[in-house]
Amino acid sequence: MKPYVNIVHAASAGLSALFWAGVAHAAQVQGTDAAAEHATPGATPFKWVHFVILAALAYWLFTKVLPPVFRHRADSIGAAIAKAGAARTEAEKLLKEAALKLASLEQEMSEFRAQAQKDAAAELERLRAATKTDAEKVAQAAKAEIEAAERAVRVALKELTAKLAVDRAETLVVQELTPTLHEAMLNDFVGSLQGRPN
Repeated sequence: MKPYVNIVHAASAGLSALFWAGVAHAAQVQGTDAAAEHATPGATPFKWVHFVILAALAYWLFTKVLPPVFRHRADSIGAAIAKAGAARTEAEKLLKEAALKLASLEQEMSEFRAQAQKDAAAELERLRAATKTDAEKVAQAAKAEIEAAERAVRVALKELTAKLAVDRAETLVVQELTPTLHEAMLNDFVGSLQGRPN
């Protein structure tokens, strides 16, 4: 409502200035054209009546017609200012929310990086443990295969040793066995068979 009061005061000051300008003009015209007024004695009251009508019309215009227009204009300007203030407040609120989200986003990113590094370290440790376990399994399997191969070689070596011993013994027997000794052994065997009961 304050803009309306300021407009009314300005309009009143303007009307007052207009009134006094009209009075001064009338006095000037009255002083310079005194002879002309005597020729038309009723012209001065018509000028005053005309001035009063114009002043009343201006007063009516500035007090009755224009104040609602100015009030409506002031209200619309005030509403626009209030709307702009609300929009500014909302924009500031959105800006603060965006800044908070950005700050939280940076924090979330750092937490995500830390979690990713922790997960990568855990995965690396798991892979190392799995590799170590696999290496131990491979070593145990290789050890078992080596032991099995050693056993097989020992058995084969024993068989070979036995075969070589038999072959050597046979060779020695063949070398030491003379036909006379052979005949004596055969006779002993046949003699031992004859002495047995059936």
